[in-house]
Amino acid sequence: MLKLKQSLVLKGYQFLMLALLPVFILRLWWRSRDQYAYRQYWSERLARYPDQSENHCRPVWIHAVSVGETRASVPLIAALKARWPDKPILLTHTTPTGRETGETVFGDSVSRCYLPYDFPGAMKRFLEHYQPEIGLMMETEIWPGIVASCNKKGIPICLLSGRLSARSAGGYRRLGKLIRDAFAGLNLVCAQTDADAKRFQELGSNHIEITGNLKFDAPVESNEIARSQILRTWLGINRPIFLAASTREGEEALILEAWIKHKLHESEQLLVIVPRHPQRFHAVAQMIDASHLRYVRKTEMPNSQNTEHAPELDRTVKVVLGDTMGEMPIWYRASDLAYIGGSLLPLGGQNLLEACARACPVIVGPHTFNFKQSTEEALAFGAVARVESATHLMELTQKLLTDPIQRKQMGSAGLAFVARHQGATQRTLKHLEAFIKSTI
Repeated sequence: MLKLKQSLVLKGYQFLMLALLPVFILRLWWRSRDQYAYRQYWSERLARYPDQSENHCRPVWIHAVSVGETRASVPLIAALKARWPDKPILLTHTTPTGRETGETVFGDSVSRCYLPYDFPGAMKRFLEHYQPEIGLMMETEIWPGIVASCNKKGIPICLLSGRLSARSAGGYRRLGKLIRDAFAGLNLVCAQTDADAKRFQELGSNHIEITGNLKFDAPVESNEIARSQILRTWLGINRPIFLAASTREGEEALILEAWIKHKLHESEQLLVIVPRHPQRFHAVAQMIDASHLRYVRKTEMPNSQNTEHAPELDRTVKVVLGDTMGEMPIWYRASDLAYIGGSLLPLGGQNLLEACARACPVIVGPHTFNFKQSTEEALAFGAVARVESATHLMELTQKLLTDPIQRKQMGSAGLAFVARHQGATQRTLKHLEAFIKSTI
């Protein structure tokens, strides 16, 4: 009777997902109006793939939803390739920006495609086409149908660098038995923290290990420092640079208003705004234009591969719009101070580790519940300062941009904070070895 109830709950979910398929397709088309890349490879979202290549070696499958998860997978993929050099890697994504990041970082060294929507026919085709030996989900990606399909085919499925905020756990809990069965179906959960592990356990996960956050192990790209030096030359070597990084809808207006109110636009200081989502670049550009501040886009930067041909911006330019993807590391290196977006408004914040790893002093707003523990620890290290409002943000920005000693102390604290938490990759690999060995 219990198994019958489990089956009925799952089948009800799968029927609902199938019924919603037209809505998913319509949403895909709608998003493609602002970001054309959503129209590319759309058939993969229905698990329609080209014929399988001659290489029949079953891959290690890693699912990285978007940019953050893809970057978090970098040290893991390097470790997997070092341990099993002949083992192919299949990297799946949900967003075009995640896929683009994967292409930039890994090139042809991994295979990639979109993960299909979570209805039974699609997942069956996906698993039969690629025949992965193991599935590795990054951070918080749990889909009942995916887990059930892998369980049915005997494919181990693991959650890596798992994080689960109290808010997300509450949302999952409302889904009842459906989500408990999904969490129970995971062969392994590698949680970031004790608090994450406890929430996973409460939701039904059984085999849980605390391994830390893979993002602490993210390597520096070979040309990152050189690219950041070029960028800094263009922005102005001696000009104070304030970076509003990964901003979300509603934040740019607050920041621009406070920047003008505190008359920072009348100083030598330069404001850089890099929106979190590329589909908002145009809207943010219009917003800056309406503020009557002279601005340029990053894509207008001339001859960016050569420092001799990247002359400094005219000092009458007061704002730069970062309208490119995958360049946050060089923005952090090229800036004197950074605000991490999504935290002025109740959106949960964004990851601050990239900034800390580049010795960039960080400011966050009051809403950091998506990254609560890492933010609290960075605050304790002295790498991060917290503000309560856009007004407070500009007051602190003005103070820190004229205090190089405090900025240097915060930057050094950020490096120490990151160094303290490294090693998650090897801890994770240690627990994965048994699963991967058992499938070879």
